Amino acid sequence: MADEAKAKGNAAFSSGHFTDAIRHFTDAINLAPTNHVLYSNRSAAYASLNQFSEALSDAEKTVELKPDWGKGYSRLGAAHIGLQSYNDAVSAYRKGLEIDPNNEALKSGLADAESALARNNRPRSSPGMSPFGDAFGPEMWVKLSSDPTTRGFLQQPDFVKMMQDIQKNPNNLNMYLQDQRVMKSLGALLNLKFQTGPEEDGAEAPSASGDGSLERKSNSEAEPVKEDTRQEREAETVTISDEEKEKKLVKEQALKEKEAGNAAYKKKDFETAIQHYTKAIELDDADISFLTNRAAVYLEMGKYEDCIKDCEKAFERGRELRSDYKMLAKALTRKGTALAKMAKCSKDYEPAIETFQKALTEHRNPDTLKKLNDAERAKKELEQQEYFDPKIADEEREKGNQFFKEQKYPEAIKHYSEAIRRNPNDPKAFSNRAACYTKLGAMPEGLKDAEKCIELDPTFSKGYTRKGAVQFFMKEYEKALETYQEGLKHDPQNPELMDGIRRCVEQANKASRGDLTPDELKERQAKGMQDPEIQNILTDPVMRQVLTDFQENPVAAQKHMKNPGVMDKIQKLVNAGIVQVK
Repeated sequence: MADEAKAKGNAAFSSGHFTDAIRHFTDAINLAPTNHVLYSNRSAAYASLNQFSEALSDAEKTVELKPDWGKGYSRLGAAHIGLQSYNDAVSAYRKGLEIDPNNEALKSGLADAESALARNNRPRSSPGMSPFGDAFGPEMWVKLSSDPTTRGFLQQPDFVKMMQDIQKNPNNLNMYLQDQRVMKSLGALLNLKFQTGPEEDGAEAPSASGDGSLERKSNSEAEPVKEDTRQEREAETVTISDEEKEKKLVKEQALKEKEAGNAAYKKKDFETAIQHYTKAIELDDADISFLTNRAAVYLEMGKYEDCIKDCEKAFERGRELRSDYKMLAKALTRKGTALAKMAKCSKDYEPAIETFQKALTEHRNPDTLKKLNDAERAKKELEQQEYFDPKIADEEREKGNQFFKEQKYPEAIKHYSEAIRRNPNDPKAFSNRAACYTKLGAMPEGLKDAEKCIELDPTFSKGYTRKGAVQFFMKEYEKALETYQEGLKHDPQNPELMDGIRRCVEQANKASRGDLTPDELKERQAKGMQDPEIQNILTDPVMRQVLTDFQENPVAAQKHMKNPGVMDKIQKLVNAGIVQVK
């Protein structure tokens, strides 16, 4: 199943459908959470969507799972470059090369990272530098490969050579602006649309020379171009759409509002945070994080209905935009939390539980799973409280008693069980049901009910007689004797408890006298060997020496018989049929 999801993710990635690829890789990770290749592939998909924080997280997981795999460090370096953490990128690539010194991808990545670091450290407004220099940083290749309009160009050697030349010296850009591929690439790198226009009939496309580099006229052969003419050509070629400019500015302003909202939220200034998030939503409705952040503020303020509305809007809008599944799950989890906060009865928890379950189908998150478990537990506790009715419980117990007298034990159990549901704190109902289970031979169930009865009321003698009876029927005579003796501490004159002790002692004496039949002895020994206490006695080196002395050294045996602790253990072995007295 994981391999199938991985194959789907690889296919989606190859087709440029990176969001779908992330979904498939996530499905594969849920099935095989220790497969380092899956995290590596998802990291690449995140990087293709410029979601470098997520890419970094997956890359770190890749390295954690497979620290001796060079490709993991390549993913790590690429994510750091995307986040403009160039020092960290250099460190990642160097670490990878220590493991895999011949890895060309790591070598190339290190060169890009060092180039970016050097460029980042030098003044940005140096005279003569191209205004587009920052666009050709090491993240250039990631952007070009993720843009469907430029991805195909990377298969053309002459184009790659041109872009490498521009990357080394951005001032060389003007020499290649006549190439439509370069114009499209510049637009992709700057997130702008250039009006390149159709090629004129008869115009020759730039041709590649034998070494893959673009053929250009030498300075002596180049036709003189007037400065005004060049500026006019550039103005015609690099025309940025006003609409695109406006969109970019609006997005930047929306992100600033979000950051201001985050700062206010951390300061507990919720009203101000709401204002900033609302402004961000008005500016850009394509980022559902603005809605989920505002929902978080409403949640803190106790405005649960407003929180739910924002979460529902975020989920619906996220579906339309095919947003990341983690964001969709976050919206649903936040909605479920608000619903749980509003719950006043057990039924109120049902929509919260349903919402948490839906969130887990989007993205399996430990926090969401914990919230689901908490909601289910709270629902169950409320159901018990709502169902609690001691009067009805007494009536049900009396019905059970009537069926018990008629020896209709299954029917009696049904009514005793209802009595327990109505009043789970009534020891009598547990005691009576234990008696029914004993009659039906369901000893484990009877023992469990008897122990619960004693837990609820340690002074209730019936609990001890029920427990002792079950243990006696299970031929655990030593344990039954202890139970009866414990009951007599609370009710010294109880005839049932005293009769239970008499029967247990009788069985012990029978074993001591060696009056057990071969079948009885064999059965008792088999049961005794399963008892942890008997096992501990037999494996105790001191007791093993004692047993040897009883057989071979009468003088030493006489000394052992004066030790109460030793004799108590010997008696347990006798009762279990392990040791026979002749």
